[in-house]
Parts: sequence; structure tokens; C-alpha cells
Amino acid sequence: MAIIGALVMPIMLCGILLYGLFKRVNVFETFLEGVKDGGKTAISILPALMALVLSVTLLKESGALNVIVKLLEPVSTALGIPPEISPLALLCPISGSGALTMYKEMLNTYGVDNLIERTASVIMCSTETTFYAIAIYYGGINIRQIRYTLPSALTADFTSFVVSSFLVRLMY
Repeated sequence: MAIIGALVMPIMLCGILLYGLFKRVNVFETFLEGVKDGGKTAISILPALMALVLSVTLLKESGALNVIVKLLEPVSTALGIPPEISPLALLCPISGSGALTMYKEMLNTYGVDNLIERTASVIMCSTETTFYAIAIYYGGINIRQIRYTLPSALTADFTSFVVSSFLVRLMY
């Protein structure tokens, strides 16, 4: 299996080159055009990514995340979500790397094979980095009006937090 995995990319590359030659396409020129378009896309989404990274850093370093977690503690408890999960739940829609760091901190603090870790694991696997995805996908194609995307995605994330907590309590 490891040999097949190592050969997939070279075989795909050769296949693309052969297909281009068969169709009489200047493969190198087409490749350069794709790189140029990719560079333009990267430059167009850079401001959104920088704003997102800055927002997450400010949220964590200023202590605002802790204040928000304390304010939401009664709500999370009423919904059956362990309050220790709240920082993770707040970061998941914003930043995947921030959420992963928070998850690692939770594992170090609370250990494994308990309600908090299991709930955090299910949440990590069942949520999307909503703001990141919107910034990248919509920024890449210059859409400025996101209409119903953000409310729908945040509703899905919220549902995932509640259902994850419920199912972990039910199964374990």
C-alpha cells in the first residue's frame, strides 16, 4: 500500500502530461497560466486571512475569550455542553489551528477517556472552520454578499456542539 501511495502523484503527473500531449495542448504554458491565476487568488484572499488570524490572536491574548466563556457558562450548562468545552466551541468556527491548539491544551489539562475529552473529540471532527471557509472561498471568487451562508453555517456548528455533547453523554 505504501508503494501505491508513493506512486500516485507521479502517475497522475505523467497522465496529465500525456493527456496534454495527446490533445496538443502546450502543457507548460497552461501550467504557467494556472500558477498566475493561483497567485492572483492568493493575493486576493490574503487580507481576509490576515484579519482572521489577527482576530483570533486578539481574542485569545486579550482575555476576551475567557470573559465570553464565563458569560456563556449558564447557557452551555443548560444545553448539556460541559463548560470546559466552551473555548473550543467558540474557536472551532473561527480557526482550525486555534481550535486544534485549544484541543491539545484540553487533553493536557483534563486527560483522555473522559466526558470532556470525548465531547471535544467529537466536536473537532464534526465542525467546520466557518469563518475561514467563507473568507477563503468567497474571497477567492470576490463575493462580498454572503447572504444566508453565515447564519446557516453557524446554526450547523451550534447544532453540532449540542448534538455532539448529547451523543457523547448518551453513548458513554
